[in-house]
Amino acid sequence: MTTTLNRNIFIWMTSVFPLIAQAGNGHLNYTDMQSNVEFRDVKNESFKSGEELRYRIHYGMIDAGEAVLTVNKSDKKVMGRELLHMEGTGRSLGAFDWFFKVRDRYETYMDSQSLFPWLFIRRVNEGGYEINQDYTFLQNKKKIDLGDGKTMDAPEYIQDMISSFYYARTLDFSNVKKGDMFTINTICDGELFPLKIKYMETETIHLRKGKYRCMRFVPVVLTGRIFKNNEDLSVWITDDKNKIPILAKAKIWVGSIKAEVVEFKNLANPIARVGK
Repeated sequence: MTTTLNRNIFIWMTSVFPLIAQAGNGHLNYTDMQSNVEFRDVKNESFKSGEELRYRIHYGMIDAGEAVLTVNKSDKKVMGRELLHMEGTGRSLGAFDWFFKVRDRYETYMDSQSLFPWLFIRRVNEGGYEINQDYTFLQNKKKIDLGDGKTMDAPEYIQDMISSFYYARTLDFSNVKKGDMFTINTICDGELFPLKIKYMETETIHLRKGKYRCMRFVPVVLTGRIFKNNEDLSVWITDDKNKIPILAKAKIWVGSIKAEVVEFKNLANPIARVGK
């Protein structure tokens, strides 16, 4: 039951954004790795250094929390390769902060050319429950160092909980058809997990910041403690080169959750706004 719950939370977080943030201090140590390994090249026109996305999380009619995602260049390098530093932070708000205080931070150091992670840092503090994870990705060996002397084999170009969010934005949806499925191999809580998202339709949605032309996707979730049905989570992605998850709605056993963009900065492209 715990594994099912964690995976459902993972799908919610990676498909929408980290929900709600304590600084990590993980480190990169690749001094013994070869520098002549060839990796893939991924064309990225969707995001750039300096991008910031701010979301408001609603539980029913109540503002429950906020989340912020940022992209910045890193002064760290692996095998001479440039890295991007992505951070997802979040916190509970208002009454929620009184009875269930949330302060979480998720970080990834992502290869700027191949768009896979080299280091993942997770610091969770939710109502006194804490998680501390530091995963080092040995991408040339198809292995992950989980810390405490533990390693595991992994598929080529494995993603983490934050990097999968950004890598998904580089996928080609230009000829997408209803029902098309996309799969991203990821790791969650020390287990490999294929994140699957299914395209449903293109439509215009109304938000506080205006109207936007969007593609609606349904991440295929696991039913159980969080979701009643495996299509109870919908994510709307802007129908432009940015491919920003701008709205998400989820039906859960104890109500509903909605998250929407309330601010965006330094986008790589014009956004698919409809009208003024």
